[in-house]
Amino acid sequence: MRKVSTSIIGLILLLGCIQTSQAQYSGDYEYSKETLFGITKATNSGLIGGFLFKYTKELKEDHFHGGVLEIVNIKHPQEQRYYRDNSFILGKEHYLYSIRLSYTREFTFFKKASQQGVQVNGLIAAGPTIGLEAPYYVEVGYGNYTQNEPYDPNKNQNVLGSGYLLQGVGQSSVVPGLNVKSGVSFEFGSFKSNVVGLEVGFQCDFFTRKIIMIPTTINYSIFPSAYVTLFYGSRR
Repeated sequence: MRKVSTSIIGLILLLGCIQTSQAQYSGDYEYSKETLFGITKATNSGLIGGFLFKYTKELKEDHFHGGVLEIVNIKHPQEQRYYRDNSFILGKEHYLYSIRLSYTREFTFFKKASQQGVQVNGLIAAGPTIGLEAPYYVEVGYGNYTQNEPYDPNKNQNVLGSGYLLQGVGQSSVVPGLNVKSGVSFEFGSFKSNVVGLEVGFQCDFFTRKIIMIPTTINYSIFPSAYVTLFYGSRR
């Protein structure tokens, strides 16, 4: 155990020396504002969970704050996709789109040099959520023709596939809620004014009522998840 602890301490000191030498060689790049765009993937989302916009300003040295806008699609944990003429989710009645507005605070743990290295930030965020409970449209067969209509668990519909992307959003029920997030970001890039990076962490949406996504199973008002965000942006 002592050998392991000694190795870890040695590694930390080595990383510190490398970081210091990089800063001395290239000079730290100081900035006061950062604008980022990102694509998010979560454990309760599809392949692409949604999109993010973030703007932060310097509050004090190595400490930033600002606002975040996220638009994401949240899936029910028991969703199963089936295939006929097209793919569809069996028994799904509603989509859940979460529009998150949050205030974020970020702390710089390790600052990268101006044109090399990796910057590591810790972050926390919280704010209101607007939940859109949108009807799930399906393609239904009627003899010689088909039409798209909302899935109805009380009807015997001959479902052939899913409807169009975002079809039914205009008929959504609005469900208010709250969101919280904590995570760590790793910023890369070889240019002073641009940033590319990766953010990982945990987040949770709390809604004022259960969202009925699949009526034949248990539905929830709280949606925790782990997430990863790929982002790109600029700073000055």
